[in-house]
Amino acid sequence: MLLPKDPFNVIIGGVGGQGNVLASRILGEMLVAKGYVITIGETYGASQRGGSVMSHLRISEREPFSPLIPEGRADLLIALEPVEGLRILGPYGNPKIMTLLNTRPIHPIDVISGNATYPEASRVIAKIQELSRRVWTLNATEIALEMGDPIFANIVMLGALSAINVAPIDRQVFESVIRDLFPSRTMDENRRAFERGGEVVEEFHPVR
Repeated sequence: MLLPKDPFNVIIGGVGGQGNVLASRILGEMLVAKGYVITIGETYGASQRGGSVMSHLRISEREPFSPLIPEGRADLLIALEPVEGLRILGPYGNPKIMTLLNTRPIHPIDVISGNATYPEASRVIAKIQELSRRVWTLNATEIALEMGDPIFANIVMLGALSAINVAPIDRQVFESVIRDLFPSRTMDENRRAFERGGEVVEEFHPVR
């Protein structure tokens, strides 16, 4: 498939500990294997685990671009956490942005300790749907927990990305890339996580 535009600007956003940076690396290497030119930039919140983590990927058929996406110019948001997704849509969104959303919230320490409240998840998701031209949803964290480890959620999200056909990636190139990144003993689990993402992702269709 061809890129919807060039550069095609993708943001992967979540919190520390969700495997955000690894997901961006895998996605970048899959796209390089397909012959695209990729530049990646990372931004981090206040803490390594639990703070905001955002990866910018700029995908081109012909040339490298600066690593950070200009505000208002993201084409696709892969949100590993709902509030982080909504936070990113503010500065980087636009009327044409598409969002792939993991619907499972992660409560920060302030919420767990009772010093803050997490907004109602359904309202956060509804706002993301309002701000995006197209939205696909899945509970990637629940799938990963069923597999025995929440860290698989990032791979589940990549599998969902391959299924929605907005980026030129597939299972074959995923398997090729992860052979060099993961121990052989985890290959079957990562393949299964990728497959499950593609099986369960659903597009949200608003009632007009």
